Amino acid sequence: MSKARFEVYLDAASQYRWRLVHDNGNILADSGEGYASKQKAKQGIQSVKTNASDARIVDL
Repeated sequence: MSKARFEVYLDAASQYRWRLVHDNGNILADSGEGYASKQKAKQGIQSVKTNASDARIVDL
């Protein structure tokens, strides 16, 4: 079972955002932008899950 969960929430500007939170409470990632609807925020989560599962690491 995953040790992390996605949370969808409303920010102070009434925009939906998501964050990926580890079981220990640390925020691992966040949406970085607000979405007009909860559905759009959930689509953002799905995009991360689909497109980043095998993302490579690049040292800069």
